[in-house]
Amino acid sequence: MRVISGSAKGRSLKAVPGISTRPTTDKVKEAIFSMIGPYFDGGQVLDLFAGTGGLGIEALSRGMDKAVFIDIEKKSIDTIQHNLQVAGLKDQAEIYRTDAARALKALAKREQQFQLVFLDPPYKMKVIVDLIKAMETQAIVVTSTTIVVEHDAKDVLDDIIGGFKQQRRADYGDTAVTIYKQSIGDE
Repeated sequence: MRVISGSAKGRSLKAVPGISTRPTTDKVKEAIFSMIGPYFDGGQVLDLFAGTGGLGIEALSRGMDKAVFIDIEKKSIDTIQHNLQVAGLKDQAEIYRTDAARALKALAKREQQFQLVFLDPPYKMKVIVDLIKAMETQAIVVTSTTIVVEHDAKDVLDDIIGGFKQQRRADYGDTAVTIYKQSIGDE
C-alpha cells in the first residue's frame, strides 16, 4: 500500500497487524479518486472505520485541508498515527478511538462538517444506512458532501438514503464502491 498521488505520492503505508482489517487496495483507491476527484481544493474529510487511514491520507495528499480518522481498534489507531507521520500529514489530522455512532455525535457537538466521507465498515456490520442518516440528522454533512461507501459486492445499497442519492457503483471482485451525493434539486 502506498499514497498514489499528491503531496505524499509514493510514500509506503503500513498495514494494520492481524487479519481484522481489510485495507483498500491501491487499484480500488485509484478508482475511487478518479470517480470523486482526483484532486481537491481544500475541505474536510471524515474517514470512518479508518483502518490504516489510507483513504483519508490519500485525500489529504490530494488537497483536502483536514482529516478526522475514526476507528475503535487500538492497532488501527497506532497504524494511522504511523502512516500520517510517514506521509508528513500529521498536522492536518485528528484521530479518535471510538465507535462510529459515538464519533458522529461528538463531531456534531463540535459543529464539524465534512465535504467528503469515507464509510468502510466491516462487511458483516450492516450499519451503512443508519450512519448516513445519522450524518444527515446531526448536520455533519453539507449540500456538497460526497459519501464513498466501500462494501461487500453482494450487498445492494438503496438508491436513496435520506437526502443522499446514489451516483455510481463499481465492483472490484468481492468489494463494491458506491458513491452518494445530496439529492437536493434532482428531478
